[in-house]
Amino acid sequence: MTAETSQTLDRGLRVLKLLADTDHGLTVTELSIKLGVNRTVVYRLLATLEMHALVRRDIGGRARVGLGVLRLGRQVHPLVREAALPALRSLAEDIGATAHLTLVDGTEALAVAVVEPTWTDYHVAYRAGFRHPLDRGAAGRAILAARRGEVDSPGYMLTHGELEAGASGAAAPLLGVTGIEGSVGVVMLADSVPARVGPRVMEAAKEVADALR
Repeated sequence: MTAETSQTLDRGLRVLKLLADTDHGLTVTELSIKLGVNRTVVYRLLATLEMHALVRRDIGGRARVGLGVLRLGRQVHPLVREAALPALRSLAEDIGATAHLTLVDGTEALAVAVVEPTWTDYHVAYRAGFRHPLDRGAAGRAILAARRGEVDSPGYMLTHGELEAGASGAAAPLLGVTGIEGSVGVVMLADSVPARVGPRVMEAAKEVADALR
């Protein structure tokens, strides 16, 4: 550690990252080994994080991420939305379809930013806050493909009628953004997605990813 950083804060953040990466929690001993510090240090870190509801310990003594993390997470969405809006506006106007940024929220896909085109006679009404299963719709399928490491040619997902009858969707995952699983896509009233839409969605997803790094 350098003089400009806090060793204790660094360790506390590492604890949170370790706990976020496991579904079954970690014991004090396991955390001690992973952090390379003694158990007394781990006890102090956990006690401090528990005070802020960022960590909880179950009956068996295993530490898990606490509900306080959810309160922090809710503040992330407005920041992500703001960073994504320029690319979404450009995408919506270019394609003439409703553009959206979708993030993972638990087991669901959550639309956190939506931009509708200004010049079309009609388009799909798609609202921020809309949720759907990850395995339905282009947005969720693109996220799952990235999670499985299956993002290859063509690099985007196309669907039709999975979330709304008569609507088609195209989406590409956000890649290279630490801590965020998401996708950028469009939804349109059409039987199929025009050929140029997929590559354009990929371009927008890259723009959003660059803005979030």
